[in-house]
Amino acid sequence: MTRFKVAAALLLSLVLALSAGCSSDASGGDAAPTWVDEEVTFEADGLTLHGTYRHRDDDQSGPAALLISESGNTDRNGDNLVAGPIGNMRQLAELLSERGVASLRYDKVGTGRTGLGPYEANPNDVVSAVYTTGAKSAIRFLADRPDVDQDRLSVYALGEGTVHAMTLAGDTSPGAPTVHSLGLFQPLPGRYLDIISNRVKADGSPETIAAWEAAVEQVRADGTAPAELPDGLGAILNPGNVKAVAEADKIDPLALAAAIPAGTPVLVTCSDSDNQALCSAVQPLVDALGHTDLTLVELDGVNHVLRDDPTDNIANYASGKPLSPQVVSALDEFVTK
Repeated sequence: MTRFKVAAALLLSLVLALSAGCSSDASGGDAAPTWVDEEVTFEADGLTLHGTYRHRDDDQSGPAALLISESGNTDRNGDNLVAGPIGNMRQLAELLSERGVASLRYDKVGTGRTGLGPYEANPNDVVSAVYTTGAKSAIRFLADRPDVDQDRLSVYALGEGTVHAMTLAGDTSPGAPTVHSLGLFQPLPGRYLDIISNRVKADGSPETIAAWEAAVEQVRADGTAPAELPDGLGAILNPGNVKAVAEADKIDPLALAAAIPAGTPVLVTCSDSDNQALCSAVQPLVDALGHTDLTLVELDGVNHVLRDDPTDNIANYASGKPLSPQVVSALDEFVTK
């Protein structure tokens, strides 16, 4: 698989479990609560989304977080058809419960038990707005739970999922839940085609760069794509997925960041080992979040799925190792805000 095909699979494969467990509440107390994974469903514009609500087994109200996975074909647990059973979002849910925070994670459209639903006949209609609609339904479902403290509702997201998380935080529509805090792990730092362009310019031949730049102009001018592109770039952009690519490219993460209410606690991570979220690339987003209560954590040797691996090799994503202690440490401090 070429590097460009890998980027396509991880950044935007937009077109295309019930489990149980328990852990100890690290906050202490005479008797640690039992945490359960409850299978739940909720509706989003005619699509039934399936998810896991991890919560205490009593009626005590407390903080809760919505977890949003990486782009495209990545399910509630962070498992991806390209990289395998990654499980990082399940691990994040477990870490949060150990710190007294309930969580909802869900199978996005085209993944897990959710599937394509009404989009089965027209999968190319699954564009970024469909994922955002699902995220809005998810946070409303979570906010309506009687055991959720409405003043302590957070959103944690990874990669492209951070776009939808920032949309929720800046949502001022009637009935939109207020997001107390926002965790942006390895966030998407710019418009989609600009991110790919930077990689092509760094690694491609002059001919490849010229072909890609012309393709980007074509997408942005009339929403169409060339029939063929060199060096594996056709896996990223082609006539079959151009609708989804064009819609994703319209989203400007910097504008979303600017719309987040001032003073909102925001955690941003970047890493010197994650080519999708290098700290230098994330800096413009960090600047756009300057009006928030921002915590920036620059990770050392941590890959895109938040585990220690300076190679960031996709073959290691499904290693099953714990999340990096650096991530855990950042979480320990941030959940108290």
